Amino acid sequence: MLSKTEQHQLQAFLRHSFGNPALRVSPNPKNPEMADVALGERVIGVLGVDDEDGDRSFSFEMKIPVERASLQSYLRLMLENDKLTIKGRAKKTDSVELNNGDDFLGIISVDNPAATSFTLQMAILDFDLEDM
Repeated sequence: MLSKTEQHQLQAFLRHSFGNPALRVSPNPKNPEMADVALGERVIGVLGVDDEDGDRSFSFEMKIPVERASLQSYLRLMLENDKLTIKGRAKKTDSVELNNGDDFLGIISVDNPAATSFTLQMAILDFDLEDM
């Protein structure tokens, strides 16, 4: 379960990472181990908690319902941040990196053979939240 402090730290971290101060993190009403990430009234992703091996970490997952050609422009428009960039991965054709300027954010993987939807996965370690 996310504590109130973690919820606020994760919200600050995501706002900083994506460059959008309007992102909100709130408890998921159906699963206490998850939190919803919203932009305005729309839930755009979920946060999960991982306590394995005595280390606490978090994972952010967001479905992206567009084709590869419009992936970068969709994310820039939705998150209101022109510094977001998509970068190919060496020897990988089923995924790309998402960056905010020079900062690596996560991996975007294709969901289906037609490449008409994607999922962003972002790992957040406990020490990432220390200055939030």
